[in-house]
Amino acid sequence: MDTFERAHTVFIEKHLDARSGERRARLLRGHGFGEKLLLENVWWPVFGHFDHLHPEFEVYDRNRKSYFLDIAYTPPFGLFNVECHGYQSHIKDMDREKFSYSLNRDTFLTAIGWKMLHFSFDDIKDRPEICRSLLKLALGPYLLRKDDRHSLTKAEKDLLLLAWRLGRPIRPIDLCEAWKLNFRTARKLLTGMVLKGLLQPISRGTTIRYYELKKETLDLLF
Repeated sequence: MDTFERAHTVFIEKHLDARSGERRARLLRGHGFGEKLLLENVWWPVFGHFDHLHPEFEVYDRNRKSYFLDIAYTPPFGLFNVECHGYQSHIKDMDREKFSYSLNRDTFLTAIGWKMLHFSFDDIKDRPEICRSLLKLALGPYLLRKDDRHSLTKAEKDLLLLAWRLGRPIRPIDLCEAWKLNFRTARKLLTGMVLKGLLQPISRGTTIRYYELKKETLDLLF
């Protein structure tokens, strides 16, 4: 077996050993091909481990009705539900009542702190790079805030996220407009990021006008 297969076998056996009754039976019948493929094609290439993951994780809706999430991710910084959706089982075979219940359940879970990450089986199988990119985008900001390779202030962390969202080199004026700063303070923050090796200055002639995220900084985000 390759590394993923070994790790996945250990992962499932650990959760089976810790469960009994319906929770164990649900894991045996619920964690199927689609859920395993989600872990293999999407999760494993990004993280390389299954820390804080729980397959077929039991939660309750607003009426205290038991429901099982495909894969729950429960790190110290949040609660995330990672779902694999097949068209046949999740859309085509769903009647109006089930459709309404599904929406209400997701809204309730969001209200109590869960963040919902939905991926289609077709994308997981045929276009996993899209799913991996979206997973990184969804979890990147939280992982960045927990990264200890750099000593960053909250303002510096937020600046990196702003630079990422802009999708282009950031300018002092961007900080001025977004955070209501004066130009001198904005430039000082950007210069500090350059000194920490997180931004690359771009000059026009003898004047630095733009700052772009370095590849190493993108690794912090993703």
